[in-house]
Amino acid sequence: MARTDLLILVNPLSGTASIGAKKQLIDYAIKQAKEAGFTPEAVLTERAGHATELSRSAVQAGMSRVLAIGGDGTINETASALLHRPTALGIVPLGSGNGLARHLGVPLQPRQAIQRAVNGKPVLIDSGLLNEHTFFCAAGTGFEAHVAHLFAKQPIRGLMSYLRVAYGAFWRYQPERYWINGEEQTLFSLTVANAGQFGNNAWIAPKANIADGWLDLCQLKPFPKQVIGKLAWRLFNKTLDQSPHVVTNRFQTLTIKGEKPLSIHIDGEPIELKTDSISVKVVPSSLLVIL
Repeated sequence: MARTDLLILVNPLSGTASIGAKKQLIDYAIKQAKEAGFTPEAVLTERAGHATELSRSAVQAGMSRVLAIGGDGTINETASALLHRPTALGIVPLGSGNGLARHLGVPLQPRQAIQRAVNGKPVLIDSGLLNEHTFFCAAGTGFEAHVAHLFAKQPIRGLMSYLRVAYGAFWRYQPERYWINGEEQTLFSLTVANAGQFGNNAWIAPKANIADGWLDLCQLKPFPKQVIGKLAWRLFNKTLDQSPHVVTNRFQTLTIKGEKPLSIHIDGEPIELKTDSISVKVVPSSLLVIL
């Protein structure tokens, strides 16, 4: 008798893999799922938010696993529908950053990731909530959010494109004032982290634990332009929290206010808020992920 059905979601636009290569991955995932005793179904997402709709239907149908093949945005959309549900998320990273997959040690080779997603065991992790937006890696405002908005407009994805956009933006960006739990701060960037990194092994919160019931608040203070190289080195060497320009604190609930409606990112996806205020909280043990 076949086990509970398994849904395979594929974002045809994520990453740099061709649609032909993605169809091969679908065939491979179906084969692996059948060999494991599942009855699989594969669907291509068609628009923003479609992965959430499909995943919600999978939960209602009693499916035990949803495999998301795509980037951080696809993973976020899929996972958001699985919160506090018995349906587990299988991650097959095909994006430009793959932050959640990297933090969790999911293989970056798609076929190995498929094998893990089909045969692995579900474990509980935390999520974060910024106003009404759920995140699993990191969210925030300031410079990273500014770059996320610029990067979203680029025709070419990937690390080198991101670094080029970030480098160009760095010389023009000005720190802004925020009130964190009512305390005024002038910051270059402000990140709330559930996982330790943005993606591409850029570790914003090296000591973050994705299953401890806490989030990390990472405040990057204004700094001399000449230290950007050292900060970048620390970011990719898991020592950014040791910089004198960075303050990191753990929290469970937090309020942030800006001087104007805030530009934010949620797991790297840019969003323009209509408010200058945000509230952030951790949602402990809220998502089953297959590892």
